[in-house]
Amino acid sequence: MVKESGRKLIAQNKKGRHDYFIDEVFEAGLVLQGTEVKSLRAGRATLTDGYASVRDGELFLAGVHIPEYNEGSWTNHEPRRERKLLMQKREITKLIGTLKESGLTLIPLSLYFKDGIVKVEMGLARGKKAHDKRDSLKEKQASREIDRALSQRATGKSSGKGSRRRDFDE
Repeated sequence: MVKESGRKLIAQNKKGRHDYFIDEVFEAGLVLQGTEVKSLRAGRATLTDGYASVRDGELFLAGVHIPEYNEGSWTNHEPRRERKLLMQKREITKLIGTLKESGLTLIPLSLYFKDGIVKVEMGLARGKKAHDKRDSLKEKQASREIDRALSQRATGKSSGKGSRRRDFDE
């Protein structure tokens, strides 16, 4: 059996980056059952409602939906069960201290295979207000227009608006 290498993305939480300011990013392992891994290899997972909670000095990932494996039998898993996060003890204690700070939460940003092992990228997040979301959308749109203009200028193409030469002395 050939061992996997590199990083293969399973799911991404785009809504998380839109709804929250991400202060810090952590990588953690997950405690999974066999049918969960098979379902993830098929590329099926949803992170939109996920969050991490602290219980007895350990971190647990809740709200992440990993659907049941189609070919699984009575050994199938619960799709929305809590899963334990695997991190080093000093990282967990540091996170517990920062999570006690008001307004912070730990959300999953992406789920991926790293050298054949399932990892989750967790973000220490602070909620955005509605006006912050509008501002970030405006910035994103402006940077997209700038990139488009620069690429058109580099290739020598015109934007199409008023760029035709007109001869008026026919």
